[in-house]
Amino acid sequence: MKKILSALIVLSLVLAAGNGFANDWKKIRVGVEGAYPPFSFITPDQKLDGFDIDMAKAIVAAAGAEVELVISDWDGIIPGLLAKKFDCIIASMSITEERKKAVAFSNKYYQTPAKFVVKNGAIKEFSKEAIKGKSVGVQRATIHDQYLTDNYGKDVDVKRYGTQDEVYLDIAAGRIDLFLSDSIAAKEGFLQKPEGKDFGFIGPDLNDPKWFGEGAGIACRKEDKDLVKKLNDAIQKIRKDGTYKKIQDKYFDFDVYGK
Repeated sequence: MKKILSALIVLSLVLAAGNGFANDWKKIRVGVEGAYPPFSFITPDQKLDGFDIDMAKAIVAAAGAEVELVISDWDGIIPGLLAKKFDCIIASMSITEERKKAVAFSNKYYQTPAKFVVKNGAIKEFSKEAIKGKSVGVQRATIHDQYLTDNYGKDVDVKRYGTQDEVYLDIAAGRIDLFLSDSIAAKEGFLQKPEGKDFGFIGPDLNDPKWFGEGAGIACRKEDKDLVKKLNDAIQKIRKDGTYKKIQDKYFDFDVYGK
């Protein structure tokens, strides 16, 4: 009887651990990209920096935990989460219905529109006809990739890249005609740099929830509901105590949280 009870206790502990109940979340491992300025990038002295990085540190601290940042390629970041290489993802990941099938999201921690970028004067006025036959760069496996593929895939030559920096390099070199990305990433990571001085935005702000979701949130494994709640409480806390605004103002001169 004791052996049976012991086996049941062990089994219950294993099941609890599998459901995230056994984790006290004193340490939270955060998956980050490190290749999406100004949200996430690696400095010349090889340190992680950016809005997402500062948010990760602030949110985890507000949750009363120690943070460990784990760099992951974007293509493998959700598989890495599901494989338990880290506990959550803070990497400008938009909350979409498609991603909700695989992961659970916190509430948003920022929301900005997407836009196309083109060389000044190359296209006078944006339209589907105006960009027909053009080569358009986009970071692979992103909401921008999905939007471009669904709406323009038959009309343009979609060029997919592993990182946003690779997109910037190719448009500056003339290997693509325009690109689509988050507007703030494009502005801070390219347009305000010397290599982007001859380029600008074209077309409307793109924010249809069907493709662009409900803002950027923190992705967690579905079984870790307690972690999602802890992170939501932490986001609310830093919004109230001024920490959020302090970080935001370090990178942007406007309200990045959105409506």
